[in-house]
Amino acid sequence: MTISAAQLAVARRYGAPPRGVESGQTVGAARNLASGIQPVNGLRLPPALGTTGWFLWAGEELSEDPDFFVPLHVEHLVTWCALTVPYLALPPGWRFLIAPGHEDVWCDASLVGDSP
Repeated sequence: MTISAAQLAVARRYGAPPRGVESGQTVGAARNLASGIQPVNGLRLPPALGTTGWFLWAGEELSEDPDFFVPLHVEHLVTWCALTVPYLALPPGWRFLIAPGHEDVWCDASLVGDSP
């Protein structure tokens, strides 16, 4: 598993133990991710069945439409939404919201079942 310098820097900046993604794994990518809509959001669940656990979308709202996310190999994120790539080494339970001049990264224990 390769973790880039940019990914390691993001994880360290927020005190998160880095957990990279493997080539060939998939993310759940919203169809609007490549649209340029801001902000860009991501949340990471525990990985399962060849996935990274990442779900990525653009805009203010997370849709409940069952077709909102499509599987996308991590290698294609560079062309779909390169802004997300530095955040991919954040471990399960982490979220981010990014926009020009704005970066919000936090741990959300409820994503991994650690909430009270």
